[in-house]
Amino acid sequence: MDMTPSSTSTDAFRPPELKSIFTGEHAWCGEKMMLSRDLAGAQPLAGFFASAAFAGALDRYAQTHGGHDRRAVVSMWSLYYFAALTIPFIVARRADYVLPIDLDRMTIALADDGLPRAFGLETEGDWSEGNRQEGVDGYVVPLVHQHLAAVVAALKSAAGLAPKLAWNNAAVYIDYAFNTTAPTRDSDGWAARQLFEQPALADGSANPFRGCLRHEPAGETTVCRRKVCCLRYLLPGIPSCGALCALPSQRGPATQQGH
Repeated sequence: MDMTPSSTSTDAFRPPELKSIFTGEHAWCGEKMMLSRDLAGAQPLAGFFASAAFAGALDRYAQTHGGHDRRAVVSMWSLYYFAALTIPFIVARRADYVLPIDLDRMTIALADDGLPRAFGLETEGDWSEGNRQEGVDGYVVPLVHQHLAAVVAALKSAAGLAPKLAWNNAAVYIDYAFNTTAPTRDSDGWAARQLFEQPALADGSANPFRGCLRHEPAGETTVCRRKVCCLRYLLPGIPSCGALCALPSQRGPATQQGH
């Protein structure tokens, strides 16, 4: 009997092209995550944070956008970084696919203004044996331990950004990605609630996102608010994040933060 696997069964376990994972409103994620060999201008990510290249990127961003407060410049830069990293990862995970997110094996390419343009991956990743009902605290375990913790440390050592602010910046995009891809809506519409309320992640490690976001009443509606302000109000021409802001004085008209 011929035991050679059919092409159909083989294809079922073959990693797809990265872009095919991202569709609809998240199709843009395919421009943020690609194989390193296909990413023009890619440089090793670990080396980037450990060298003068990181400070140079921050300087270019500050010059382009007129930022003079270094903490605010770094915080805003990190918002773009975390958006480009965490949203594609969570969206792919919702599609039962795990992207290889280990910082030491990734690359980064920058735009002319110094902001992250795209990330390069060593491999396409692979299908997950998990299921879509896994809690958000389980989704973020590899993000935290393989990538985010090192970036938060680098932002503090190289640029002086407080870790609690950096974690809050990452939390906003994880919250967005998990909520918008939830297969069903919770009664209060906040699928990611557990990530911001429980003390430990799924692997038992301390939860750095606890308390980063909260939902509270505002008139007849409920709004999501940060615990720590991202300092964008210190940069010229950067619009307010609206009701999300931790500072009551800065809650102007809400706008979508850039990806």
